[in-house]
Amino acid sequence: MEKLSRKDLWSLEEYSERRVQFRNEVMAHKKNRQVALGEHARLYFEDPITIRYQIQEMLRIEKTFEAAAIQEELDAYNPLIGDGSNWKATFMLEYSDPGERAAALTRLLGIEDKVWVQVGNCEKVYAIADEDMDRENDIKTSAVHFMRFELSVAMIAELKAGSLLQMGIDHANYPLSPVTVTAQVSQSLAADLDDV
Repeated sequence: MEKLSRKDLWSLEEYSERRVQFRNEVMAHKKNRQVALGEHARLYFEDPITIRYQIQEMLRIEKTFEAAAIQEELDAYNPLIGDGSNWKATFMLEYSDPGERAAALTRLLGIEDKVWVQVGNCEKVYAIADEDMDRENDIKTSAVHFMRFELSVAMIAELKAGSLLQMGIDHANYPLSPVTVTAQVSQSLAADLDDV
């Protein structure tokens, strides 16, 4: 997939005018780019549209208009866009109660390395998590992780041919049966991958 550049972004003034409509479009787009993994975990798959929205929002919040600062945001967020042979996702552990969340983050230490995707009868592919920085310590994991799933040529071909896509977590403290991804989400994610 193409990375974003300054030509893909609106000025602060133009974004202000387009923001409500663009946000609505992005929220609708995101519905087909997320997968719930049980009650408390979710994968949000990123692409140029979702990342463009994040960058535009950051520029707006920080009132950034200088070329160098805009480029810094692009450099920070572009690595979250897949490369045509992989998916990049934000993995979130979602607990509304702070006490329950703190206990879960301790209990789920290492969960980020146990998240997987599987196409058809191919082998499971486990996430490569947090390449930019460690998000856990010896005591607890983070509620947010950034992941990359590298797919083989065979997996991409099978997915584009309509094979079943499943996702899951193999962590002893988060029992979960494999999740079958809906056709809409599967098609959206398949579109991120280069033709083989």
